[in-house]
Amino acid sequence: MHSFLDFEQSVAELESKIDGLRATQGMGGVDIQDEIKRLEDKVQNTLQEIYENLDPWRKVQVARHPARPKLARIIDRLIEDYEPLAGDRTFGEDAAIGGGIGRFNGRSVVVMGTEKGSTTEDRLKHNFGMARPEGYRKARRLMEMAERFNLPLLSFVDTAGAYPGVGAEERGQAEAIARAIETGLQLRIPFVAAIVGEGGSGGAIALAAANRVLMLEHAVYSVISPEGCASILWRSADHAKEAATALRLTAQEMERLKVADRVIEEPLGGAHRDVDGTIDRLGAAMQNALDPLVVMDGDRLRQQRRARFLALGQIESGMAAE
Repeated sequence: MHSFLDFEQSVAELESKIDGLRATQGMGGVDIQDEIKRLEDKVQNTLQEIYENLDPWRKVQVARHPARPKLARIIDRLIEDYEPLAGDRTFGEDAAIGGGIGRFNGRSVVVMGTEKGSTTEDRLKHNFGMARPEGYRKARRLMEMAERFNLPLLSFVDTAGAYPGVGAEERGQAEAIARAIETGLQLRIPFVAAIVGEGGSGGAIALAAANRVLMLEHAVYSVISPEGCASILWRSADHAKEAATALRLTAQEMERLKVADRVIEEPLGGAHRDVDGTIDRLGAAMQNALDPLVVMDGDRLRQQRRARFLALGQIESGMAAE
């Protein structure tokens, strides 16, 4: 049973009718297969129309869908012989960030990422994917371990941002994020990151200072959430829709601005309609991004990564004139 977004209600009504017809199938000797097929075709056409015309705010809603691929599912499907690692060796364990070592298509790798959780209990356990300083220090530990053993690093990001609580600030949240970004930029190993849902602020960049950054088609990547931006600019979160447009946070905008290197197509209706199929596409894209990196030497990998991020701050003369 799908969880439908507000703008998908027409699809919800059609699928409810289909479920009702299937429940009565075989009763009274009436063949209703043609009607079910007609409604299924209508669902596909309706989804096509909706998803071809998503505005940035609706893309934010899709990126936040609770059934999108989560880190645990991604690791379970893509990584063999996975051995999770815990703790930052300084303060404690942060369940918002997971990671460990395993095999990706037969190659030993280090994996890390943010975990939002799937059930209510899971979301509370993982703090909705919002990491504290110990989470970013754990990520840094995983990065350093990957370099120590000369293993490629794969990162999967889905977070609204770093946790803004008092305790997190007291334990050095900003410093922990900055150190994680610094470590990512210094690595001499292949580093590929994917934004699979939300890529929120420095909390996302801390895990995505990579040689290649991929994004799922309906993922978003932004310096601040639309609600946060609206609260600052309009003094009201009611303007989140306008803020989402102004932030240019969609995967397509990120690719155009060269923040993302590739956009990975999602199934019709979003990744939540075919999670395993989406993960398979993600895995193929990660492999394609990784292949040219594994033959590069460490100095070139670090130089390429640094150059990539330095180029993001450059303004072309034509844009400056505007």
